[in-house]
Amino acid sequence: MSAEFDSHPTSIKDARVLQVRDLFVRFQKNEGTFAAVDGISFSIERGETLGLIGESGCGKTTTALSLLRLLPPDARVSGRVELSGQDLLALPERALARVRGSQIAMVFHDPLTALNPVLRVGAQIAEGLRAHRALDRRSARASTLELLRRVGLAAENADRHPHQLSGGMRQRALIAMAVACGPTILVADEPTSALDPVVQAEIVVLLRSLQRERGIALLVATHDLAFAARLCDRLAVLYAGRIVEHAGATELLARPRHPYTAGLLRSLPPPLGAGSDAPLEPVAGSAPPPWALPSGCRFRDRCPRAQEDCAGHDPELVGIGGREVACFHPLEAS
Repeated sequence: MSAEFDSHPTSIKDARVLQVRDLFVRFQKNEGTFAAVDGISFSIERGETLGLIGESGCGKTTTALSLLRLLPPDARVSGRVELSGQDLLALPERALARVRGSQIAMVFHDPLTALNPVLRVGAQIAEGLRAHRALDRRSARASTLELLRRVGLAAENADRHPHQLSGGMRQRALIAMAVACGPTILVADEPTSALDPVVQAEIVVLLRSLQRERGIALLVATHDLAFAARLCDRLAVLYAGRIVEHAGATELLARPRHPYTAGLLRSLPPPLGAGSDAPLEPVAGSAPPPWALPSGCRFRDRCPRAQEDCAGHDPELVGIGGREVACFHPLEAS
């Protein structure tokens, strides 16, 4: 079980919106039963942004989807996911349907597939308003137009179909739909991966503005460290289904302690990664599939600091100088 990283004083712990404890997501496949998410814990406070970062296949999307119980039927999710003290994993499906959208909402990876292609954008936003806030058709329409305006879309886009909008416009419409009923937390899975850098920057500004206005907590799953650096207050680095480093975003990006985090940063150009004259260094090898993990530390086959004791058992996530690191031989603090 991982320890919980407390980045805020004890006196404001009651501001926590989401508390995740010992989250496991297991699947049964031909290779046997394996854990795609293996006992992770974290919390998010009101108005705060936590980023889950790492390579593809490390468990980011699985974690995000498990919080809203949107995984396929063969997934077995255990642990606790407390939203304002209510365990979402224990709710009956009908009760959970009332919580999704109204208290916790999702911004999906690909808005073109997340939006219904045969319904107009405005109708899709209004549907949630009528279901969760019991608005009549006229009031829902008025609220929809105001939401579109707030996310930077003209009113005429309400009467367009998703394929008639650009990628950035679709993502804005999806964000409008997600915040329509006033949730306390948004879960965003790779929300800008298909967008160009200019639109990415606009989405960051939009999300931060919505946070300031509404006090929304935000959980972002992304492999884009530059995006995470602009948006996130804290970062949790996932590798093979476990958190290996957890710290404030500025501190973690400036002084990584886990070799995997350092490797991710060395693979990036400045200003986050290597110096202007230094060659980029991708992390050697690839992440193991969850049904074929190495013995001991899961990163040891790719780690330049691996030693004999790394093969014994997987290191626990422990506090080191104001952050959490799961490594027997962490990098020295610079």
